[in-house]
Amino acid sequence: MAVEFAATPLRLASAELLDALVTGVFVLDPDLTVRYLNAAAQSLFGLGVNQALGRRLTELAPGAASLTPLIERVRDDVESVLHRELAMPGPGGVERILDCAVTRTSLAGSGPMLLLEIEDITQHRRIARENALLAQLDGSRLMVRQLAHEIKNPLGGVRGAAQLLERELLDPALREYTRVIISETDRLKNLLDALLGPGRPPAKQLVNVHELLERVYHLLRSEAAEGVAVERDYDPSLPGLIADPNHIIQAMLNLGRNALQALASQPNPAPRLTLRTRAASNVSVGARRHRLVICVQFEDNGPGVPAEIRDTLFYPLVSGRADGSGLGLGIAQELVSRHGGLIEFDSAPGRTLFTISLPMDAV
Repeated sequence: MAVEFAATPLRLASAELLDALVTGVFVLDPDLTVRYLNAAAQSLFGLGVNQALGRRLTELAPGAASLTPLIERVRDDVESVLHRELAMPGPGGVERILDCAVTRTSLAGSGPMLLLEIEDITQHRRIARENALLAQLDGSRLMVRQLAHEIKNPLGGVRGAAQLLERELLDPALREYTRVIISETDRLKNLLDALLGPGRPPAKQLVNVHELLERVYHLLRSEAAEGVAVERDYDPSLPGLIADPNHIIQAMLNLGRNALQALASQPNPAPRLTLRTRAASNVSVGARRHRLVICVQFEDNGPGVPAEIRDTLFYPLVSGRADGSGLGLGIAQELVSRHGGLIEFDSAPGRTLFTISLPMDAV
């Protein structure tokens, strides 16, 4: 590859070494014109050498403007600057998280230059987030077991005592009070059962994920408020999946209903929920890497997940709605985890995306 500043064999060898790095490297003039970029930088911005050389960095991609204050600060004031976890849109509009370093340097015969190093840590962040979700799920299970143990036994005693008391009461008006006690203890027992989730292990079989999703689609359409569009975007090439159909349908229903409730929580001129399927290869779920993963996505254009509950969203009893039980997402995560999968989400006002990842090789 031809390099603009390759004047000696040593400099050419250095350029070849830079092309072998996974970190993106740019060499810029003081006016931010690109003089050199290595192979990783080309991949990062989705550009070829001829497209980039001689152009200002801010012209290469919409998100590059966010780098300008860092570069100008080094050019005008300090020797180097390091900025961690800078969010920048990449090709296709997908947000990436970058670590960026800018350093003043000089090259023989070229005068002062700026060296920009960019490391894409989006995948590292994703893995860290997955591990946090899995740890959250383990903590949730432990909390639920302890809660059930502490509440279920005395709850049964309260119900039994209320039944005995009801037999002794002659006044029908007084029996109304015992019936309230019995009905409320039954409600609490149902709540605990919901927290614990299905008692039986998954009854796995070969299923077509689109057949399951179609059932969910028709249910959601019937439950959606007037004016809410429920759309489908399927990948028909997806293979069959070994899974418990009832568990997967329940998990998908919980996510879909959660999205419909979010759309109904605020006025929206064109509320929309999209059900989407895709395949992804070489995906890590926790510590295990899978060759092929089926992704089922629920995307809505509602207000988004409140910032204060994003870190605990899958815990039981955590809800962004005053009338919400906070059980739906936790149960869905538990059901998917029984298939070796995981539910993740990205959310901002106007776009919330929940993704169920189901490994093809999980038995």
